[in-house]
Amino acid sequence: MRLPARLFRQLSLACAMLVPCAAAMAEPSAIYLLRHGEKMSENGDPDLTPQGRARAQHVSILLHRVGITHIFSTPTNRTRQTAEPLAQKTGLTVQVYDPRNPKALVEKVKGLSGAVLVVGHSNTLPELVRLFGGAPGADIGDKEYDRLYQLTPGAGGVNTVLFTTP
Repeated sequence: MRLPARLFRQLSLACAMLVPCAAAMAEPSAIYLLRHGEKMSENGDPDLTPQGRARAQHVSILLHRVGITHIFSTPTNRTRQTAEPLAQKTGLTVQVYDPRNPKALVEKVKGLSGAVLVVGHSNTLPELVRLFGGAPGADIGDKEYDRLYQLTPGAGGVNTVLFTTP
């Protein structure tokens, strides 16, 4: 069946107007940014300490019911081990991102829906918070492992809530 030209143009226009709306709806409902748990040493690619593993378990309990749909981690052992308990609880796969290219991660996450967890490092999280439109606050200290950001988009911009983890 062939549509009349006028009806075809009207349908094309309607579809074109829907595409930006669909893209806007793909924005995440919340972005959680977390520094990895306590690490075994300052050298190489260390694993988490028992305290760091316990912190990762606590975070998985805290975030299990917020509707996390995607989990991102840098490729280091400590960040992947921090993300893994939540991934196991939710059945999600931890997706690795390059901490040297934060803008690529931000663009990818902004195209997702649902709540997203990003696990990173003390020297990368503040920049990620800024790129997502949030307020990172003070720098993260070398021995500070309990900071958890919650960024939620709103009419006036991104709302930043800073939690501490047990």
